[in-house]
Amino acid sequence: MYRIGIDVGGTFTDLVAVDDTGRVTLAKAASTPSDPSLGVMDGVAALAEALGLDPGRLLAETERIVHGTTVATNALLERKGARVGLLTTAGHRDVIEMREGLKDDRYNLRLPPPVPLVPRARRLGVRERLRADGTTAMALDVRSLGRAINALSRHQVESVAVCYLHAYRDAAHEEATGKALARALPGVYVSLSSAVLPRIKEYERVCTTVVNAYVGPALSRYLARLGERLRAGGYRGPVLIMQSHGGVAPIGEAVRLAAGAVLSGPAGGVAGSRYCAGLLGEDNLIPFDMGGTSTDISLIVRGQAQLAAERGVAGHRLALPSLDIVSLGAGGGSIAWVDPGGILQVGPRSAGAEPGPACYGKRGTDATVTDANLVLGYLDARNFLGGRRPLYAAAAERAVDAVAGTLGTDRMAAADGIHRVVNLRMAEGIRLVSVRRGVDPRGFSLLAFGGAAGLHATDVARQLEIGRVVVPRVAAVLSAWGMLATDLRFEVVRTHIGDVKKVGAAALRRVFARMEAEGRRRLGRAFAGPVRVERSVDMRYGEQIFEVGVPLDGVDVEAPGLMSEVVERFHRRHEELYTYSLRDQEPVLVNARLAVVGELPALPEEPPLPSRGPGAPRTRRRVFLGRAWTQAPVYDLEALASGQTIAGPAVVESATTTVLLRPGDRVLVTPLGWLDIRVASKGDWA
Repeated sequence: MYRIGIDVGGTFTDLVAVDDTGRVTLAKAASTPSDPSLGVMDGVAALAEALGLDPGRLLAETERIVHGTTVATNALLERKGARVGLLTTAGHRDVIEMREGLKDDRYNLRLPPPVPLVPRARRLGVRERLRADGTTAMALDVRSLGRAINALSRHQVESVAVCYLHAYRDAAHEEATGKALARALPGVYVSLSSAVLPRIKEYERVCTTVVNAYVGPALSRYLARLGERLRAGGYRGPVLIMQSHGGVAPIGEAVRLAAGAVLSGPAGGVAGSRYCAGLLGEDNLIPFDMGGTSTDISLIVRGQAQLAAERGVAGHRLALPSLDIVSLGAGGGSIAWVDPGGILQVGPRSAGAEPGPACYGKRGTDATVTDANLVLGYLDARNFLGGRRPLYAAAAERAVDAVAGTLGTDRMAAADGIHRVVNLRMAEGIRLVSVRRGVDPRGFSLLAFGGAAGLHATDVARQLEIGRVVVPRVAAVLSAWGMLATDLRFEVVRTHIGDVKKVGAAALRRVFARMEAEGRRRLGRAFAGPVRVERSVDMRYGEQIFEVGVPLDGVDVEAPGLMSEVVERFHRRHEELYTYSLRDQEPVLVNARLAVVGELPALPEEPPLPSRGPGAPRTRRRVFLGRAWTQAPVYDLEALASGQTIAGPAVVESATTTVLLRPGDRVLVTPLGWLDIRVASKGDWA
């Protein structure tokens, strides 16, 4: 039997199949933005071909499919989501536009305000009111609700977000509204804040609920189409959807909480990186995922991925737990351009899958990072994707020449400049991600994956003084592979605000017990295996306006010293993040968080490389390093032997990835066929 991981990216759709012996087979297919499920089925056919099977037989012999999708992400980024209406407490319909009274860039006087996802005409107030303690100040006015629903019907909304004041304390008004909407507007997607985000902070709650309503219909339609195509192809098992928090969920839960899939694709890469950390015995990693349209950067600290309680996406606040991932507009398809000051820039605009880089021969004319790498000799035009997609060197040269003409330089200087600029951008992104979180990148190893990372990783590491880069054999599809190493996960959050002494251990235990019962009930609908529970709290000092997440791993909630341990952990965590703590102040507990995790069967251990002699270079190729051409040996990744060493300059190629070694870099091939690279000191090749 097989397990299949699927990651739909902006340029390629990646697929990985793992059989019962741990053997890994991978495939790539061009993404189809108009209907991503078509690219998925093309990828299934390519994967079946690689396994020597008929697609129907492959699907029939597959027990589980885990899927990371960009449908929700793209709907939000491109503003192609549903026509949404908002029902909220009368007098509060402008919360989504007022935000928190702050601009994203407070010193930019000309910064225009973000355009809300729901225009004011479709934001309607309903007469009802709960107090902050959950008691009713005004009962739900049925006539007021009816008038609002009739107005939404006239606006022909596809989706409705419902966010009443303090509904996290008591969901009765929102639930009654949801039933009324289901009767009056059948088929309309309904998103209740009490189900999406039952916690304090009005703007975060309404914005997250609106985002959920905005992307939900598109995700629902896509998953329905994908499910139909997979069933027609012979698949009968479950389809699990990768979530932003690093776990997976059944399709029904993914559709209900659609905003939880906004970072679905990148989360697979972090999940895979966490699995790699265990295989490598390396606790501290910087996952560096460079694909066709973007580069995603995160941290694995002491073997664990870092979670963020909230984040902004396309100018909108998402307050659902998510892996702490920073995305840069820097990928293989990022377009090079010259600004009005004559300075070379790369990205964030990308050529994407259509038309793609100029060298794809699909009517693209802009010079991209991939075009520059081809001109520099780093890519083999005849062996891209194993020869299934030839690259057109003349088209790449014309595109780079256009940039060179604008800069007033020659072709090679322009191509080298594009390569260096994108490396500089990515190195600076990693520096910000790590240093801002109190981490020195020099104490970490760089885990390079994604289709484009191998050509850039050693130079990026060198700029950061990182001495080790690891490139897994499945680097080009690691996100899809990593999804197979995840578990079912349901997150529950409840607001229980108060000074720690006022809250008390007994009340906190009761909150955690109710949350655990809810999480186990939700999990039990789709899972009957072993379960573990993870707890944490959000805390702050009294005058602060932000909270600090405090993990409670290893804390016995039944122990008599529970609150003392919680307070101590908060002080230590605050000091880690901000270099100080205020131990003479009584901290405030704001939210309790709990994750119920259904532990899926672990991936079988991948078999080591067969015993064989060191792989010899299959050819030599001219590559442009620094300011001169060099004849570099080219190795086939699949032919390398465990324990083999390679000294740079050299190129290591497979059907799906290319790794560039610069002078002084040295590679050791691990027993699994991974490349463990010791990076030369800065300046050795420049």
